[in-house]
Amino acid sequence: MLKIQNLTKIYDGGVLALDNVSFEVPEGQFLAIIGLSGSGKSTLLRCINRLIEPTEGTILWNGKDITKASDDEMRHIRRKIGMVFQHFNLVHRSSVLTNVLAGRLGYVNPAMSILNRFPQSDIDNAIKQLDRVGIADKAYSRADELSGGQQQRVGVARAMMQNPEIILADEPVASLDPVLAHSIMQHLEKINKEDGTTVLCSLHFLDLVHRYADRAVALNDGKLMYEGPPDGIDDAKFKEIYGKDAERVG
Repeated sequence: MLKIQNLTKIYDGGVLALDNVSFEVPEGQFLAIIGLSGSGKSTLLRCINRLIEPTEGTILWNGKDITKASDDEMRHIRRKIGMVFQHFNLVHRSSVLTNVLAGRLGYVNPAMSILNRFPQSDIDNAIKQLDRVGIADKAYSRADELSGGQQQRVGVARAMMQNPEIILADEPVASLDPVLAHSIMQHLEKINKEDGTTVLCSLHFLDLVHRYADRAVALNDGKLMYEGPPDGIDDAKFKEIYGKDAERVG
């Protein structure tokens, strides 16, 4: 169980990115986080794994207060929190396999990782994860030789190398066309359903939310505007989340 309690983030200059946000995420749920650009979605996800430090509030995961965890404790916590980024965050000149193996950096001896030496079991698992997302044949290609959709599959495989209990997917399909977007969402859905991995996925479009999410939370200017099933977002609530001039697409 993940519990977000009164979470607030104020950036330098007084920018209020999250304003007293509270909600819970049961284990194994696929939660969509929706809202306009700048609504606080990315800040929320990055506070959960402390890539961004919250200003106030608590984040409880299985009873442990992440906001009070030491640096050493966070290294262990992050092992079980996979991250999928909007712009893939791959090392372009490295092979696909090397990028996927980066998901094991929290587990191996740092000196060995610098030398790019991983146990054979990790290499075998990396090939397995690439096969799972359909690109095992690209293992020895350079990452920058892949299409955008293929690069994001590498990002998903890398996250799965952590054997995560939670995946935080920060706008994972924003850079992709609709067909590729559904492909990536289907991989995340499969991981959620087959492995029981909790998924928190920030999205723009309601059609994706309705298709893949069990539940949704919506942010606007850092405030929680909605929490509940995707089909509970009626026209009035949609206008509150996206603005009075917004038009529903999905």
